[in-house]
Amino acid sequence: MVDSEELLNAEAADHFHEECGVFGIFGREDAAAITTLGLHALQHRGQEAAGIVSCDGSQFRVERHVGLVGDTFTKQSVMDRLKGTRAIGHTRYATTGGSGLRNVQPFFAELAEGGLAIAHNGNITNAMTLKRRLRNQGSIFSSTSDTETILHLIATSCEKEANLRFVEASRQLEGAFSFVALTSKKMIGCRDRLGIR
Repeated sequence: MVDSEELLNAEAADHFHEECGVFGIFGREDAAAITTLGLHALQHRGQEAAGIVSCDGSQFRVERHVGLVGDTFTKQSVMDRLKGTRAIGHTRYATTGGSGLRNVQPFFAELAEGGLAIAHNGNITNAMTLKRRLRNQGSIFSSTSDTETILHLIATSCEKEANLRFVEASRQLEGAFSFVALTSKKMIGCRDRLGIR
């Protein structure tokens, strides 16, 4: 006789699993609210955690929480903190890196050129190789997510323009992925060269 819990686990393992959801909007006063709606629509792609980074053109604001989108981003106090006319968001389904707040996206960093936020979906198959090289060059990682590797590739690029930094970084990535990034001036989207994501 088969245990009902075993049957449910076997059935869940037999289905296609979506892997994270990314969303971005640029040029709207209610960018964080629209991003929240977008993340609600993508909730099926990740139920472990959710995050939003907003920007008003100069200041970035970050909210990342473990749990469902509705657990946090329906609270007025949280939405009041996410001011700005642009925002990106992410729902997490862990495929690389462990659970916990340190791996919740979007990731944000202050670079020499200004703030940069990034949210990623997919698997970067050469992330460990890239991470090892970056560590040997002095990069310090604060998560176990392969997404942070993209952030470091962009940060260490010798290119002057933001677009060229993203192009150089994405050319080094292997696997099936898509990401959305936000600077104080622009939003950039990218997917793997085969268009799998």
